[in-house]
Amino acid sequence: MRLIRVYTPGDLRAGSTVRLEGSAATHVARVLRLRGGDPITLFNGDGWEHPGTVSTIRGDAVDVEVTGRVAGLGESPLALTLAQGVARGERMDLVMQKATELGVARIVPVLTERCVVKLDERQGRRKLAHWQAVTVAACEQSGRSCLPVVEAPVRIDQWLVRETLPARRLTLAPGAATSLRELGGDWREAVLLVGPEGGLTDGERAAAAAAGYQACSLGRRVLRTETAALVALAVLQAAHGDLG
Repeated sequence: MRLIRVYTPGDLRAGSTVRLEGSAATHVARVLRLRGGDPITLFNGDGWEHPGTVSTIRGDAVDVEVTGRVAGLGESPLALTLAQGVARGERMDLVMQKATELGVARIVPVLTERCVVKLDERQGRRKLAHWQAVTVAACEQSGRSCLPVVEAPVRIDQWLVRETLPARRLTLAPGAATSLRELGGDWREAVLLVGPEGGLTDGERAAAAAAGYQACSLGRRVLRTETAALVALAVLQAAHGDLG
C-alpha cells in the first residue's frame, strides 16, 4: 500500500481535524484521488509524522482527522549547506529537488557574474516561493519530515562575507589537485559552493579561496552545474552522512 504524505504548516495534534486547502487539497482530491476513509500522513516540518484519515472532501477543501504522532526518519548527521549558482529554470528546480532528496539542510541560491538568470528583488521573491514549493514536494516524496531551509538569492560577494559557519568549506573546480572523495576528517558541517552554467570567474574563485573555501574536483570529466552539485552532495553524504 502506498504511503501518502502531505506537508501542511501549523499545529498537528492527535484527535484534531486539519483542513487542507489550495494546492494541497487539489493534490489529494484530484491528483491522488483519495476518498473518505483513506489513510494519509501529514507533517509540518518539525521532524514528526502525523498519521491520519481523510474524513470529508468538499469543493476545494479536504478535512483530515489526525490519529497519532510518530518520529520521522531523522536527518543526516552531516549538516550540508549548498550554495548554488543560480541556473536556468528546470536545471535549478532539479538541483532543489534532488538536493532535498539527498538530505541537504540548507540551500542558498547565489548570484554570480556568469549567472544567465538575472533576478531583481520582486523576481527573487517569486523564485524563492517556487523553490520552496519544489523542496516541499521533494520532502513529501522522499520521506523527509524536516524541510531544508531555502534562503533568498544573494550575491556571491555578500555570501562570502556573510557566511560565518564553523564548517568545512568546499568549492568545485575542474582540474583542482584535490579530489572531493579523498578528503578525510570527521565532519559535522560542510558548505559546498557550486558555480552556475559558466562556472565561477577567476576573481570569484580567488574570493572564495580567501574566505576559506578549498577547491576540489570530481574527476576528469567536466560536469554540468546541476550534475556537479548533486554528485558532490552524494559523495559527501556517502563519506560523512547517511547515504549508502
